[in-house]
Amino acid sequence: MQEKENILKIFEETKEAMKTRDSLKIKQLSDQTNNTASITQDPDNIIVAVIIYSLSKIIERPSYRNYSGWENFYKTIVSSIDNSIKALKKDDDKKLKENLELIRKTIDKLSGNLKRYIQDVFRKASINKASKIYEHGISMEKTASLLGISMFELANYAGQTDASDIPMNKTMDVKSRIKLAMNMFK
Repeated sequence: MQEKENILKIFEETKEAMKTRDSLKIKQLSDQTNNTASITQDPDNIIVAVIIYSLSKIIERPSYRNYSGWENFYKTIVSSIDNSIKALKKDDDKKLKENLELIRKTIDKLSGNLKRYIQDVFRKASINKASKIYEHGISMEKTASLLGISMFELANYAGQTDASDIPMNKTMDVKSRIKLAMNMFK
């Protein structure tokens, strides 16, 4: 995994925010993972980005806590985050991957509406994160492939969020380009 120190800090802060049910803090941490995932295009970083964003969405919905299986799900997630922190501190990539996979498999152990709702959150989180990575200039095909979604899903979401209108994709006017070039040679 690349950017281990950053991911370690994000997991540590996520663990604390999970204890206080601070979904806004978790979402902010999720936003920090976008840059790392976009720059490195490392699958593990991308999985972390999706997991953290999904947790922010799950925690912000207190109604989920009323469903059967919530307590076991929550305890397993917190334990997996804790074990991921330990694995990162020991530079144990194998254990880290096992814990990231355990988080995803925990969803499969759920049943009924809670399982369906959380699966939906993770799917939408993958599409959202793909859109954010695409905004950073990674090709649509590469981004969709990295996150295991279709290009159609990504294009549909990106089209709704005006990803094509982001400043990185706009060209500068002639005066701005000349000014930028002149500043390079000062």
